[in-house]
Amino acid sequence: MARPIKETPELRGNDAVRFETLISTPKPVSKEEKERARKAYEVMKSISNFQW
Repeated sequence: MARPIKETPELRGNDAVRFETLISTPKPVSKEEKERARKAYEVMKSISNFQW
């Protein structure tokens, strides 16, 4: 049986500022990483058989 999901705590003060800064300035991703992710996506897409 699943456990109940706890409430997500609110971020305040310096934690909120740090979080906002981190999500507004993402780290750059190299072309190699993008290509690796694209290949992994294509493999998963080719083996999946979802009926929508």
